[in-house]
Formats: sequence, structure tokens, C-alpha cells
Amino acid sequence: MRYFKKIKGDRIYLSPINKDDVEIYTKWLNDIDVSGNLGLYKQLITLNNEEKILDRITSEGHNYAIVLNDSDTLIGNIGFNELENIGRKATVGLFIGEPENRGKGYGAEALRLMLDYGFKHLNLHNIMLHVNSDNEQGIACYKKVGFREFGRRRESVFKNGQYYDNVHMDILRSEFYN
Repeated sequence: MRYFKKIKGDRIYLSPINKDDVEIYTKWLNDIDVSGNLGLYKQLITLNNEEKILDRITSEGHNYAIVLNDSDTLIGNIGFNELENIGRKATVGLFIGEPENRGKGYGAEALRLMLDYGFKHLNLHNIMLHVNSDNEQGIACYKKVGFREFGRRRESVFKNGQYYDNVHMDILRSEFYN
């Protein structure tokens, strides 16, 4: 079996990452639309580099593959980083790899599953994320789930010959379950 239904949703589930997917992750992370939103557009992502990254993220933290329920097809990735147990906080990041899977609500569903898992099972209180101001689709998704902007680092992202703000958003446990 390639994937395991760790966290189940209506249309997707979150599975531990399968390191055999290194080629698809490398493809996605070399797509400027994906890497540009992750801040990786200036990095060269090779199979060897991505293999090392997958080794690291599968052995630490809470990082998951986003998989379609009906076909067991990998469509993206989501995970907590900067997880701090004492402060009960974490940072979440996600991406949907193929353009045809974007804009269908999969990211919002994955985010809701991850937030529920973080608040109920990891006892988190505050979960935040960072997003570039030009990622309007991502910002709309995050607001739809309940994230609120709490600050910006102005013109701190240089991409495609322009500067963009880095937007900081978060959500509290009480806001998510409200």
C-alpha cells in the first residue's frame, strides 16, 4: 500500500509521506507556480536534494501527503513546522501540486483536517502561516478556513523582478471551533 488514511476527510485524506514519490515532489517543486509560493523559486531542486528533504521531513514533525479518497492519487503536501509544545503553537504550510487540482477546495479541506488534528490531538492553541501577498488564491483559502492577518513584512519577497509583502496569518483554537 502506498498511502495510509491517517487523517480522513470527505474528499481527501492525509497520509504519511511516501518517499517513493520523490520524482513527483521534485517535478512540483520545480514548477514556478508551486515553488514561487513556497519561497523556493531561486533553489535548484534535484532528485537527490528532494530525497534528502523527504528523509528529513518523514522522520520529524507532522508532514503529510494530501491524497484523493476516490483514486488514492497524491495531489499535494501539508505539514506543521516550528512546532512548540510549551507555547502550544506551530506554523503550517501546504501546496497542491498539479494546476488541475487547484481551486477545487482541496487545500481548504486539507487545512481544516490539519487544524482539527493540531488542536485536538497535539493540544495546539495557535497555528500560523506565511503567504506572499501575490498569492491571492492562497489568501482567500486561508481566510475561508478562518485565518486572520496579523501582520506583514513589507516588500520582503523578491520574485519575478518585483517585491511582495510576506503576509502573516494565524488562527486560535477558539476561533476554529467557533
